[in-house]
Amino acid sequence: MKAARLEAVGSIALREVGKPVPGPDELLVRIEACGVCGTDRHLFHGEFPCRPPVTPGHEFSGIIEAVGNAVSGFAVGDRVTGDPNIACGRCPHCHAGRVNLCRNLNAIGIHRDGGFAEYVVLPQKQAFILPADLPLTHGAFCEPLGCCLHGVDLAEIRPGSSVIVLGGGVIGLLTVQLARLAGATTIILSTRQASRRALAKELGATMTVDPTAIDVIDAIAGPAGLMPGGADVVFECAGVRETVEQSMRLARAGGTVVIVGVTPQGMKAEFEPFDLLFRELKVVGSFLNPYTHRRAAELIASGAIEIDRLISRQVPLEDAADVIANPPAPGEVKVLVVPGRA
Repeated sequence: MKAARLEAVGSIALREVGKPVPGPDELLVRIEACGVCGTDRHLFHGEFPCRPPVTPGHEFSGIIEAVGNAVSGFAVGDRVTGDPNIACGRCPHCHAGRVNLCRNLNAIGIHRDGGFAEYVVLPQKQAFILPADLPLTHGAFCEPLGCCLHGVDLAEIRPGSSVIVLGGGVIGLLTVQLARLAGATTIILSTRQASRRALAKELGATMTVDPTAIDVIDAIAGPAGLMPGGADVVFECAGVRETVEQSMRLARAGGTVVIVGVTPQGMKAEFEPFDLLFRELKVVGSFLNPYTHRRAAELIASGAIEIDRLISRQVPLEDAADVIANPPAPGEVKVLVVPGRA
């Protein structure tokens, strides 16, 4: 079969590899769609730890083609999405229910072969059935939506809350939608791309700002700003130093900052501990998608989350390596790799 192989940092190419064979408790899944994530680009640049050679791709869905002899509850022909984060179930974090912090985490598309291929092998405990009539592209959004759900859970948004989202990529735009569903009445999104600002308003943002045209801190949290004093909750969804630093200055006293965006490993950001202390800010990291993948799948299947307008383009598997190795195009939100697409 064909697969996009990350052979080393800075080296990715389409290769012919052996079709995987499912173990006793595994499913062989024919990939329908796999999303290109910022993390995939971090892997390519050596900014996120992985184990090359490996096939990346952790945002995928597909159809079961074969099942292991110990599999139950799944059948050939079922459409599934896969939670890529496989916890060991034995370490102290797993025993405490913090599976996303597992000491032995083994992630599909990072530590073992993932979805930028014609087929992937998926442990049955990581699989979730999707409706047969769901558009094939929608299942690939379950993983990023699950990560956003975890961030919103940590934020504890209450009806009537004010929210700021920094970053207008897929994570930011999904978070805008979840904040609206959680009852936030003021949602401000900051992003440089005009097309993303327009889309954010269509998806539930009450206001947007262009950080290249204004001083974001003054324009939002200043005395004459859109939200004087800051917001109840700030989501950092861009994964860059500038927005990480902005996030802590945009939260109101007693507010919450949730770091959702994946920053390059080793990146440093500056903040003033006295400010965190004096304003009693709660700053939390939101890592992966513990126990949220099924909820994400159900939300997507229900139609409560807009997906189609987040898809910038669909490309064949032959183009996956090129997409991963290059920065996203201006205004691009999500690229899906669809094997077999002409």
